[in-house]
Amino acid sequence: MRGVLETAQRIASSYLVIPEFKPTDALEIVIIAILLYHIMVWIKDTRSWMLFKGIVILLVFVMFASILNLTTILWIAERTLSVGIIAVIVVFQPELRRALEQIGRKNIFSDLLAGDDKKNGNERLSDKSVSELIKASYELAKTKTGALIVIERDISLNEYERTGIDIDSLISSQLLINIFEHNTPLHDGAVIVKNDRIVSATCYLPLSDNMELSKELGTRHRAGVGVSEVTDSVTIIVSEETGKVSVALEGKIYRNLDGERLRKYLSLVQNKKEENKRFMIWKGRRYNEKNTDR
Repeated sequence: MRGVLETAQRIASSYLVIPEFKPTDALEIVIIAILLYHIMVWIKDTRSWMLFKGIVILLVFVMFASILNLTTILWIAERTLSVGIIAVIVVFQPELRRALEQIGRKNIFSDLLAGDDKKNGNERLSDKSVSELIKASYELAKTKTGALIVIERDISLNEYERTGIDIDSLISSQLLINIFEHNTPLHDGAVIVKNDRIVSATCYLPLSDNMELSKELGTRHRAGVGVSEVTDSVTIIVSEETGKVSVALEGKIYRNLDGERLRKYLSLVQNKKEENKRFMIWKGRRYNEKNTDR
């Protein structure tokens, strides 16, 4: 009996060893959990979710083949593993690029890497320009004239500026209304605004492939959401069908805005104090949570 107990103790001491737990281990667990959570959320919100589920099913199938020792299937799986990794990278390339762009847009080191504008407190968009943008938006909405106005923040929009016609003019409601007037040379496409100036018109924007967007939204709205997915821009969208004003920001669209709420979103571009920015965007989202399409 004593020999059995000694054997059990040896087995327990060999296989049931409790490792030493350090504070760094807890930090690693938290970091890995956060990363896994964000990876799963990212995959769930992309169109690659079905592809991911297919890959999981194949892995489960290979696992059963290993348990049952199905040598032919295992041989095929081993030979195709290296090719499969490359194929996954190719298939997920758009989503991987978007994920890296989103990581690059995080403001983790914004205080350390802030530019001269932030250090000096200079506004990138004056109150007068904001008022002109709001006035133009609702004047266009009255006549149901479609409009798409993209306002640059930290990420450059030069790639999209080159697709349009250079203007380089001060922001005025009369000019914006004239640009988007039907049957004029510049009405088709987007206007890009940078640092209190209209820099380009008739610009082409990437369309969003988000399948969760409402089917009511047309090409103009999808273009506004599309550019907000790859940049940190704020985009004003005036619907040609309904005359409603919307804003696209961070891959989301906030619809049916009045002048006050539109001003709150435009204040994000003005480079005001960060505390005010957070309050305004939170308040605006709370008001529009029923009218938001992801």
